[in-house]
Amino acid sequence: MHKKQINQYLEFLKLSGIQDVFVSEPEKKMEIVKQAPSLEELAAKYAECKLCPLHTNRVKLVYGEGNPNSNLMIISEGPGHDENVTGKPFVGAAGQLLTKMLSAIKLDRKDIYITNVVKCRPPGNRDPHPEEVIACSLILQEQIDIIQPKLLLVLGRVAAETLLKQSESLGNYRKMENYYQGIRTFVTYHPAALLRNAQWKKPAWIDLQNLQKVYESL
Repeated sequence: MHKKQINQYLEFLKLSGIQDVFVSEPEKKMEIVKQAPSLEELAAKYAECKLCPLHTNRVKLVYGEGNPNSNLMIISEGPGHDENVTGKPFVGAAGQLLTKMLSAIKLDRKDIYITNVVKCRPPGNRDPHPEEVIACSLILQEQIDIIQPKLLLVLGRVAAETLLKQSESLGNYRKMENYYQGIRTFVTYHPAALLRNAQWKKPAWIDLQNLQKVYESL
């Protein structure tokens, strides 16, 4: 109905003795909001992943666990024997040491999100092959995008090379101020390496203290 016709109709109503006109609000269209899948849903989605050969020795996919709202995300190389059996990251001796390391800088493990570059155990705990890292890269990036951490703690040379795309020694990574996609990234020794080489515990403690200062300033 055009504006002229509306005015004529209103004038007709007025002449008919009708003073008030009530107009109902138009029905609002229902908006369909598509929610992003949760980390738990994604873990279930990838449970039977067969994108690389690592699935052949998999007992359980080790997706990751922890606080999805954490300011700190820990990324290591890959799961070991105990993790492969349980489906949880860092549950063996190295995991116990990691828990103590976090506690030493006043962090509770349950408040952090922990994952690995590859989600299935490489045979004999060998370094993951490039095609295996690539196969899991989208999953890892998806996790980072969902959690949106303000800091990353990267454990070990392989994980550092994967994220920082440089071929450096772990010692050099530790000295550098690193960033991954704008996220401040700290690199230190893998807890399993610390169990084998006690002389690295002191420099690892220095790395953790540096992380603690930045974390507490957030």
